[in-house]
Amino acid sequence: MRALLIFILACICGPALAGDLTVSVRDSAGRPVRDAVVTVTPDAGVPRGPIRFSWPLRIVQQDIQFQPYVLIAPVGQPVAFPNLDRVRHHVYSFSRGNRFEIELYGRDQTRSHAFATTGVAALGCNIHDQMLAYVRIVDTPWAGKTDASGDVVIAGIPAGAASLKIWHPRLNVRGNESAYTLTIGTGPGRQTATGDFSGRAAVR
Repeated sequence: MRALLIFILACICGPALAGDLTVSVRDSAGRPVRDAVVTVTPDAGVPRGPIRFSWPLRIVQQDIQFQPYVLIAPVGQPVAFPNLDRVRHHVYSFSRGNRFEIELYGRDQTRSHAFATTGVAALGCNIHDQMLAYVRIVDTPWAGKTDASGDVVIAGIPAGAASLKIWHPRLNVRGNESAYTLTIGTGPGRQTATGDFSGRAAVR
């Protein structure tokens, strides 16, 4: 059955004129959508220097699967691929701009790869066809993915105009991504992030 993604946004702004944006992703039946990646890029640009996230940049191979299913990683920074299985794995991606291959390696060994291009790397194992995961490579520090409740909070976004993107591996649009414009409010108290969020996209 196809479902529709809908986006509900609110912004809480403080004295520093930076907003915390809450995004809820639901299907047409009101069910939460997990692992949707939300990125925000202010029109004024992003700070110089390396991007740091609070989560580890790694995809573990355990129980003949990749964990997590979706990882957000900064462009140019290495992602670790530890093998915790008793069998060997051969990690690869044929995704445009992020093709790579890590040949067979065994238990308690780790290999890493730095993704040079923003976008997506769909991961597979050349030995175990059922293994599948995605790395979403970004160039903004304002990024996160929805949890089991379908929600994500992007903290500390500068006030002003910005672009918002929603990506999910099953989002049935070009590039599996929908883009929107919004304005982060200013001033104390609760503000609304304004923009056109009327678009809907089917999930396969």
